[in-house]
Amino acid sequence: MAKMSRTWWGQKFIEAIEQLTDAGRLSRGRAYSKPNRLLHFDIKDGTVVAQIRGNVNPYFGVHKEPRYNTVIDFEPISKAKWAAVVALMGSKASLISRLLLNEIPDNIEDSFATLGLHLLPASEDDFHTHCSCPDWSNPCKHVAGLYYRIAAELDSDPFLLFELRGLPRGALQAQLAQTPLGQALAAELSAEQQPPRPSDRYFTAPQTHPVGDLSLKNFWQGEKRLPTTLEVATPSPVSAVLVKKQGDFPEFWQRDNSFIETMEGLYGYVKTKNSKKL
Repeated sequence: MAKMSRTWWGQKFIEAIEQLTDAGRLSRGRAYSKPNRLLHFDIKDGTVVAQIRGNVNPYFGVHKEPRYNTVIDFEPISKAKWAAVVALMGSKASLISRLLLNEIPDNIEDSFATLGLHLLPASEDDFHTHCSCPDWSNPCKHVAGLYYRIAAELDSDPFLLFELRGLPRGALQAQLAQTPLGQALAAELSAEQQPPRPSDRYFTAPQTHPVGDLSLKNFWQGEKRLPTTLEVATPSPVSAVLVKKQGDFPEFWQRDNSFIETMEGLYGYVKTKNSKKL
């Protein structure tokens, strides 16, 4: 399947339609989703209506550009089932917080599946199509083009899928805001933000702190004497660890050979040269 949508939701919609229709016939409709083919496009109450330009074909006696009326009618989810879905999503902070922020989580279908429902089309009973063209196959090129146009609309507004299934964005968010968790989140989101306060300087003003009596001897030598003996540092089990941490090809190394191998050769040369002088 060639990727025809820019976002996850538009792509998932096309994938869902491909599971229910002939993918070969579906791909024929891509050209009919372009603006020069769609003379009219409208979505209202779960019904997608379009007028699509056809092709002139004298071989079949079509000498004048035809225009076909194409309709895709999505089956709405009942109000009772929507109430159950909203209650389930409203009980999960990870879902309700993103939905109230106009985001749709990628795993939102899991909430529908828990209740035996689907947000994306899952069967032929979830939508019905009609086109005035003479092609009786389903989908015809014009219906297929309308599928791709819907996917493009989902790219810009994935909440359109809720509207197609019977619950517009405003109603969804209003119902979520009535749940106990939604009320708390809605109150936090609607809380008045404090306006920024102007400052008379770009940097933090320095502050002075009293240090008490300090003699020159203590200033230079310190109040405590240094230890007379120092603990011997444990040698690293890996030699030249600082060099090897850079890897074979660090960002500053522009050559094709390994940086570590080059440094090993350099250190070996220096070590041998110094041993000869001794």
